[in-house]
Amino acid sequence: MAPKSFSFPGIFPALLASSLALLLLPTPIIAVHDYHDALRKSILFFEGQRSGKLPPDQRVKWRRDSALRDGSTAGVDLTGGYYDAGDNVKFGFPMAFTTTLLAWSIIDFGRNMGPELKNAVKAVKWSTDYLLKATAKPGVVYVQVGDAYSDHS
Repeated sequence: MAPKSFSFPGIFPALLASSLALLLLPTPIIAVHDYHDALRKSILFFEGQRSGKLPPDQRVKWRRDSALRDGSTAGVDLTGGYYDAGDNVKFGFPMAFTTTLLAWSIIDFGRNMGPELKNAVKAVKWSTDYLLKATAKPGVVYVQVGDAYSDHS
């Protein structure tokens, strides 16, 4: 039995037309990324997560003071810091880690941050002020602040 021969008479012109179309179409321009805007929005995100008495220069205008009695049941002032995970609980270890990375990025890249440098430094200070409160009592570290049921839902 003789081998069968396959013929695709329409495929070559279609392949040629597709190749020519791809070659002749305008080449897409490489996207330009605005890293300054990304940095601005990243730092602004921190301001949106602030807890406590907000400063007059708060840029996220829809946010208001919150959790002004944090720590009162233990007789300590645990206001301030940042909320975590989209709820109203403050977790000390993730906050400390995030603050460390933000501070480290300021040390390494602060000279490239332009006007956002002052906002980044304020973000670190907001967190460290709280972390100092959470460790002010000798032998005690407050690692979670909030009601695990009503604030974490």
